Amino acid sequence: MATFRLALIQLQVSSVKSDNLTRACGLIWEAAKQGAKIVSLPECFNSPYGTKYFPEYAEKIPGDSTQKLSEVAKKCSIYVIGGSIPEEDAGKLYNTCAVFGPDGTLLVKHRKLHLFDIDVPGKITFQESKTLSPGDSFSTFDTPYCRVGLGICYDIRFAELAQIYAQRGCQLLVYPAAFNLTTGPAHWELLQRGRAVDNQVYVATASPARDDRASYVAWGHSTVVSPWGEVLVKAGTEEMIVYSDIDLKKLAEIRQQIPIFSQKRSDLYAVEAKKP
Repeated sequence: MATFRLALIQLQVSSVKSDNLTRACGLIWEAAKQGAKIVSLPECFNSPYGTKYFPEYAEKIPGDSTQKLSEVAKKCSIYVIGGSIPEEDAGKLYNTCAVFGPDGTLLVKHRKLHLFDIDVPGKITFQESKTLSPGDSFSTFDTPYCRVGLGICYDIRFAELAQIYAQRGCQLLVYPAAFNLTTGPAHWELLQRGRAVDNQVYVATASPARDDRASYVAWGHSTVVSPWGEVLVKAGTEEMIVYSDIDLKKLAEIRQQIPIFSQKRSDLYAVEAKKP
């Protein structure tokens, strides 16, 4: 299967968890009806984004939110990348993405590796580490189409993660993410195109829709970029689903035309994983 349809759900997240879950599942169902085989929700899809909200909205995995994602994945017989939710485990909180297969099985759980602690004077200060702990493992899963690598938002800034995923055979990288009105216009598209071209992979980002009344205003503009660095589709700022047909034959052609993997100077440098 050289081509498959990917859908990104740019959900308008409210403060009512049950509403977020109901609408997310409805939009997954809609995407499946449009032929999507892999569907991704945005970062923090069941909760407002902010350190003060994480403890209140946190759940175990499995829990209510992930159970509903499992059910809709099975009902639609598709892969569901569950954006992320605040996860509670053994007294710690994580920003976690759970992925479900077409039979509803939990395939992998990615805990955000790099916590979003930044300070841009006069623009934005944010410290995820006030309430969250970082994950410590790589996260990939296999589909009949290709292997997929996962990151969450700030993880995209770390080129080594994408390189390791490419080394491990991933052809699609998916980053549920909520950039803001400072970093969004500056780096959102640039980072995606950089990761895509460096590793000759498809890169997709799923953002929440923009809510100008929220305490943290997401950039929106969920995007899919090709291994050539082309922006294949980009959402606006409102709630919507965007679709892209992922062409793995095209990826193979690009890797043949510009064979960077066989040309790397492993005698001079290496990017290596310290964990399996």
